[in-house]
Amino acid sequence: MRLQPQAKADIDSFEIGTPSLLLGCAAWVIRYTPATMVEPRGNETLPVFPLTGTLLLPGTYLPLNIFEERYLNMVEDALEGDRRIGMIQPWIPGLDNWGVPPLDLRDPELYPVGCCGRINQYELQPDGRYLIVLEGEVRFRIRRELEQTRGYRRVSADFAEFEIDRLSEEPNIDKQEILSLFDRFARQRDLDFDSDLLAALSGLRLVNALSTALPLTAVEKQALLEARSLEDRASLLMTLMGMDLEPGSQPPSFSPPAIH
Repeated sequence: MRLQPQAKADIDSFEIGTPSLLLGCAAWVIRYTPATMVEPRGNETLPVFPLTGTLLLPGTYLPLNIFEERYLNMVEDALEGDRRIGMIQPWIPGLDNWGVPPLDLRDPELYPVGCCGRINQYELQPDGRYLIVLEGEVRFRIRRELEQTRGYRRVSADFAEFEIDRLSEEPNIDKQEILSLFDRFARQRDLDFDSDLLAALSGLRLVNALSTALPLTAVEKQALLEARSLEDRASLLMTLMGMDLEPGSQPPSFSPPAIH
């Protein structure tokens, strides 16, 4: 099994220009240096793309294949503006923007926390689809949902409590311990991965890349998103990987952090 971003048909692994997208675009983390940009602060109006099981974190990259009319409208409007879109999960696991038959939940309730991303690459396809790559910037909390525009959802997004996302200091984590545990997890799940690529990542980028790319449940991904610090996220990530190891393998014991 090739390790790819987890989502439905809205997400494809593809290439725009150069490097292949692996481990939730971990290759881009190494090979691409974004231009300096003004990040969102305080409360801002943000268009949101609800999608179950899809995680965007600050400093990670998410490829999206956009084909539904209202989200094509959203991308067009974003490209004419500041290029920002919020990725967020619906409250009910299994429900994305499609709904689940026989229910017709076009606009399901959303989790309160998502991540703002900026479109840094895009291609308009001959059939009208957009292939885009979102770069995660900073998490946000929904203060209230606003009136829809051209069919897509918008929220009043508060970024204030996630100032920690703007810091670039390395977290106090054991990178080798994470890599060792991931190696056992990947072999148990028969995941195909590039060990050299992972080893080259900083501790911060390693934790975020694995959090976005591993085949975890929507609830687990939301818990990783809402972890208060990188150290908390790393601890929870190791807990989730350790829980999946076969009996008798004696995974290390980690206490999951408090999730808000």
